[in-house]
Amino acid sequence: MTKKIRSIDELSLAGKRVFVRVDFNVPLADGEVTDDTRIRASIPTIDYALSQGARVVLASHLGRPKGKPKAEYSLEPAARRLAELIGVGEVTLADDCIGDGPRKVVSDLREGQIAMLENLRFHPGEEGNDAAFAKELASFADVYVNDAFGAAHRAHASVSALPELIKERGAGKLLLAELAALDTIRLDPPRPYVAVLGGAKVSDKLGVLDVLMSKVDSILIGGAMANTFLAARGASLGKSRVEADNIETAANILARAKERGIEVLLPVDLRCGSSLDAAAATISLLGSVAEDTMALDIGPETEAAFAAKIAPAKCVFWNGPMGLFENPAFSAGSIAIARAMASCEGFTVVGGGDSVAAVQQAGLASEFDHVSTGGGASLEYLEGRVLPGVEALR
Repeated sequence: MTKKIRSIDELSLAGKRVFVRVDFNVPLADGEVTDDTRIRASIPTIDYALSQGARVVLASHLGRPKGKPKAEYSLEPAARRLAELIGVGEVTLADDCIGDGPRKVVSDLREGQIAMLENLRFHPGEEGNDAAFAKELASFADVYVNDAFGAAHRAHASVSALPELIKERGAGKLLLAELAALDTIRLDPPRPYVAVLGGAKVSDKLGVLDVLMSKVDSILIGGAMANTFLAARGASLGKSRVEADNIETAANILARAKERGIEVLLPVDLRCGSSLDAAAATISLLGSVAEDTMALDIGPETEAAFAAKIAPAKCVFWNGPMGLFENPAFSAGSIAIARAMASCEGFTVVGGGDSVAAVQQAGLASEFDHVSTGGGASLEYLEGRVLPGVEALR
C-alpha cells in the first residue's frame, strides 16, 4: 500500500521551526519582481503556518546561478514582495542558505515570524541532491513542508533528500491543490475532454501527447509546434520554425489519433511576421504563407474554431502558448484561448509559464478552476512519472 502524504493541517506546528520549500523562481527586472503569481500562490500555506504559531523558514531557488552566489539571483526582491503581500513588517533574508549567518537568523525567529534563506542554488549541493547539504538544511527544521510544486519533479536536495531527514513532514496547500486538480484530468476526466497544446517544440510534448491519446476527445494544437504538424500534412510555411526531425513523429501522432477517433484541430489561418520582433502581424490562410515570412500565432478563424470546440467541453487542459506571446503583435491567439476557457463551464486547468501569463494578462485567472504554477512538473505528473518531491513526503 502506498504511504499517505500528510497535509500541513495534520502537522503539529506551534512553536516549531517549519521549513517551507516554496517556489519563488520568479521573473525579475531592475531588482523588482515582475510577476508575483508564484509568491501569491504560497501565501495560504505561509498564513496557515503563522496562524498556528510556527517559526517559518522559507527556502527556494531562483534562476540558474550554477552553484555560485550571484547578486542578480538573490531572493531579496522576492522576500520584499512577500512582506508587502502578506502584510508583515519584514521577511528577514539570511545572507546564505547554510552556515552561521542563516543559523543566527533562524535561532532569532519568534513564533509568528518569517525568515527566508538565500538562493539554494548558490550551492552545488542543491542540484546535486547532496546528502551533506541536505543535512545542513535539516538543522534549521523541526517540521518540513513542501509547497513548491514547480520544483517537485527535480531530485534536488531541498525537495528530495531533505524531507527524508525530517519525520514531521507534509504537503502545503498549493502542492495539494495542484495534485488534486491534475488528478481530476489524469485519472477520470469529465467528457468531452479537450486538450489545448502549444509552445515551441513537438519534442517537449511527446510524453504528455502519449498519455492524452488515451484520455481526450479532441486535441487543439497551436504555437510553433503546430508548424511541424502542418508540415506533416504537406503545408508550405515559408520561414516558419519547423522541427524537420519530428515531421514523421507528428505524422504518426496524427495517424494514431485518427485510428482512435480523436479529433485533432490544427490552424487554418496564421498570424505571420517577417521576424520574431515584427511590430505587426499579417494574417495568412493556410497555403498562402509568404516565403519571406514565418507563422508566429494562430489566426482569427482558428481562434473561432478552437473556441467552438472548447465551449461545450466538460474538461479542458491547456499547456503552451498559441504563438510568440511575449511579442504583443502575436499574443492574440493565446488571449483568445484564455477567454474561451474562462467562458467554458467545464473543469478548466492551465499550466505553463506563457499560458498562465496569458490568463493573468487577460485578467481571467479567477475564472479558471486551476491555474498551475508548475510547467514541467505538471506535464511530468500527467505523464504518470514519479515526482521526487512528492514521493519524498510519503
